[in-house]
Amino acid sequence: MAARWPQPAASRTPPACGLAAETSSRRIERGANRPPVVRLPYPVDLAVAFLKDVRHLVLVGSRSPVAFFAYPGKPSLLAPQECDQIVLAEPEQDLHHALEWLADELGIPADAPQTRPAALTEAVPAEGRLTSAAVNRVAAALLPDNAIVCDESITQGREFGIYSVHSAPHDWLQLTGGAIGIGLPLATGAAVACPDRKVVLLQADGSGMYTVQALWTQARERLDCLTIIYANRTYATLHGEMKNVGVIQPGENAKRMLDLVDPHIDWVQVSQGLGVEAVRVDTVEGFTQAMRAALARKGPFLIEAVI
Repeated sequence: MAARWPQPAASRTPPACGLAAETSSRRIERGANRPPVVRLPYPVDLAVAFLKDVRHLVLVGSRSPVAFFAYPGKPSLLAPQECDQIVLAEPEQDLHHALEWLADELGIPADAPQTRPAALTEAVPAEGRLTSAAVNRVAAALLPDNAIVCDESITQGREFGIYSVHSAPHDWLQLTGGAIGIGLPLATGAAVACPDRKVVLLQADGSGMYTVQALWTQARERLDCLTIIYANRTYATLHGEMKNVGVIQPGENAKRMLDLVDPHIDWVQVSQGLGVEAVRVDTVEGFTQAMRAALARKGPFLIEAVI
C-alpha cells in the first residue's frame, strides 16, 4: 500500500496478489487502463473484513494498518494476527524501483496482462429520488478524461471509489488525516495548479462549511472547478463515531450539535453570494442534467445534491 501508487510498476503485480491503498492517500492515479487500487475502508469492521483472508501483507511506502480511533470492543490492529507483514520499502524510499525489482525477482514481464476488476453490471440510474449512491454512480459515469477528483465526501461518497474503477483516467485526491475542511481549498489549489484540467470536488456539506470562503477564490480566479455538495444535512460520520463508542441514543442537545438543520444551509444562496453559480437538485435526472451542463462549461459551478 502506498500514498501514490507508482505507475506502471504496479501493473506487474501478480494476479493472485491484490493492490490496496491506505484509507487516507494524498493522490492515486486511477481509472480505465490503470492498475485498480482498492482503498482500505475507514470503518473498523469493514477494514477487518477486507483484510481477514490476507496471509502475507507487503507494505510499500505504507505502515501497518491500524484503526483511526480506539473503540471499545474493536481491534486497533486491522490485519489478522497470523498475517505475515513484510516491509518492502519505507515511505522515504524509491517505491517504483522496489516494485520493479520485486517483479523482476518473481519473473513477471513488463508487458504482462493486467488483471482488471469485472465491470459493474448494475445500470447507472436514470431517474428517481436522489441518493448518495446515485450521485456516486452518475459522477463516476460522467467523469471527464484527465479530471482531478478532490474527495471530502466522508460517509456519503464511500462508494465512489468502487464505481469509478472504470471511469475515465483521473487523479483522486483525498483527506490525509482526521481533520475536515480541506475539500474546497484542495480543489481550489488543484485548479490553480492545473488550469487545463477539470476539477471535480466531492464535498460533504458539514465539512464544506469549515472553509466555504474558497468559493470566493474560485469565482475571483475563474477556476474550472465543479463542486458537488452531498447535502444530507448532518455530520453523519460523527453520528457513527458516537455509536462506535457505545452511545446508541444521544440526547437532544448532542444531536443538535451533529445535525445541520434549524436552519438548514442553503448552499445555492451561499455559493451565489460568494460569486459561484449554483443549482439545487433532488432527483437523479436533475443531478445528471446539472452535472452534464457544468462539465460542458468553463469556470466554477456548484451543485447542491439533496440526498
